Amino acid sequence: MRLSSDQLILWQHGFFKLNVTIVTTWVLMAVLVIGAKLITRNLEHKVHISRWQSLLEVIVVAIRKQIEEVGLRQPERYMGFIGTLFLFIALSNFCTIIPGYEPPTGSLSTTAALALSVFIAVPLYGIAESGFGVYLRSYLKPTAIMLPFNLISELSRTLAMAIRLFGNIMSGTMILAILLTVAPFLFPIVMSLLGLLTGMVQAYIFSILATVYIAAATRAREEAGTS
Repeated sequence: MRLSSDQLILWQHGFFKLNVTIVTTWVLMAVLVIGAKLITRNLEHKVHISRWQSLLEVIVVAIRKQIEEVGLRQPERYMGFIGTLFLFIALSNFCTIIPGYEPPTGSLSTTAALALSVFIAVPLYGIAESGFGVYLRSYLKPTAIMLPFNLISELSRTLAMAIRLFGNIMSGTMILAILLTVAPFLFPIVMSLLGLLTGMVQAYIFSILATVYIAAATRAREEAGTS
């Protein structure tokens, strides 16, 4: 049994490998880009709008509200990054209803890349909001001796995000594969529904954690002003 779609190689030349994870990831990104383009090309400011625009507005408003509730004062600045994270993970997990589909979020390489993007985005947003010097001084609080511990905390939470998402999605996929061989009619349907719920929850948790980390980084200036 494969642990992830990384092990299924479609093409290889030397040390260059094209596996199912890479192909699926790019297909999902293309679907998101093309879908967003098609839905937003004819936006209307009317009482009666299309169903697709209604769905889009519900998603955008929900993401904006969640960002505000975490504590970020200008949610529009972060919606592009956080919204993309949520939509990619949600779509990746939702497509598990397609027979033979293996979600890229069930690959540690994909979840590590997503976590790494958060790891890079957090200080960038923090520096943009507070300034380079103020943000760096936040690693020295409450005392300078906390610097290595704060750095370890940044690295460990990034690793935790990657492993949490990978473990939840991979375990659900493996359980479903086992049940398909044991009871190919009833249990897989129930597990597929539970898998969809778990996938949506994981997309929400990942994006909320990213929002919380960004919010903490952007509060460095406020904390410096009160100290």
